[in-house]
Amino acid sequence: MMQEILLMEGYGSYVWSAFGFTLISFFILFRIIKIQYVKEQNRFNAKFQRLSYNQKELAKNQKIYREVLSDISASKI
Repeated sequence: MMQEILLMEGYGSYVWSAFGFTLISFFILFRIIKIQYVKEQNRFNAKFQRLSYNQKELAKNQKIYREVLSDISASKI
């Protein structure tokens, strides 16, 4: 039974190598995107920290900044 699943009537080597390649590609793509996300998050934090107090308060009242800031604070927990 298990051998039939692995061999797949002669196509097993093609199917399993394609499956493995796909999984490895997805994992690599996930890692690259995560690294880029963290870089952008750090860049945003650095830029936001350079703002004056009044600019920070103004930014916190804007909808897009509230969403970004809530995502950042949630990811630090």
